[in-house]
Amino acid sequence: MPENSKKMTNLRQIPGPLVTVLAYDGLCTFEFGVAVEIFGLPRPEMGNDWYRFNVASVDDGELRATGGIHVVADGTLSLLDKADLVVIPGWRGIDEPVPPSLIDALRQAHARGCQLLSICSGVFVLAATGLLNGRKATTHWRYTETLKARYPAIQVVEDVLYQDEGDILTSAGSAAGIDLCLHLVRRDYGPEVANRVAHRLVIPPHRDGAQTQQLSRPVARLRESQRMGQLFDFLHQNIAQTHSVSSLARRAGMSERTFLRRFKDATGTTPARWLLNARLQQAKAYLETSRLSIDSIAGQTGFSHSATLRHHFRQHFALSPAQYRKRFTPAGER
Repeated sequence: MPENSKKMTNLRQIPGPLVTVLAYDGLCTFEFGVAVEIFGLPRPEMGNDWYRFNVASVDDGELRATGGIHVVADGTLSLLDKADLVVIPGWRGIDEPVPPSLIDALRQAHARGCQLLSICSGVFVLAATGLLNGRKATTHWRYTETLKARYPAIQVVEDVLYQDEGDILTSAGSAAGIDLCLHLVRRDYGPEVANRVAHRLVIPPHRDGAQTQQLSRPVARLRESQRMGQLFDFLHQNIAQTHSVSSLARRAGMSERTFLRRFKDATGTTPARWLLNARLQQAKAYLETSRLSIDSIAGQTGFSHSATLRHHFRQHFALSPAQYRKRFTPAGER
């Protein structure tokens, strides 16, 4: 049996996690649609092992959504009592108060082990609960300064796509909510399933949470774009090699100063940070899909030795490589 087919048959055939998405008067339609698209659509290929889904109303009466849409929810906040994941799809305004009933419901859900996920401005709802105090969180770049000023106990991480704190997850702008939700699918079901969902959405299968929100010049001139594209292909194929700014600039046919500027324009980061992230992503792929030793993975991904890999892995993902492999590898394949 092909490896991919084996992985699909190893999925647990029990009802999947129950996802409850909040709806409120003034609902952010796009963010709500992201949650529906990722968690609410049926996936027949998954059998019974896919997310269950419902919608909980925050407010009484009619719920209006952006774009002239009216929403009828499945029930009230009592639905949070059985949820495994609660999604907060934005909020009606960062200056709009959060109802005490919602704060209480989220605190109680979290206390019994429910995961909480916010998209874009939805982080202000989580912030109001106090559950983010002493923890890392992100939001749209327009709101980061406000979030820091209002909630100084939160470690606001700027210019990332999403922040995964295990039981609480936050995303940056609205579209970054797609990346965060796919990240959670990847965490729950593995990379193959997440890639299938991404393929159905016709989007890239994975954007790392550390990727920048803003690019100063996202569209490069044609010749430079071709040069940089060829360079990235080379780096992916030779990730284990040692690369310097001077060697990469020569390969791209640019001076070092021009290369650094063009690289930052194209990626939003430095070559060193890009390489580190690329190596960590490759290491994650090896941990998920192979039985290679940590030492071997370190060597094949360009880390000088396993201790260096462990250091950076913990720093970026708050897990050791061994812990990550245990969490993301199906029990039957360990």
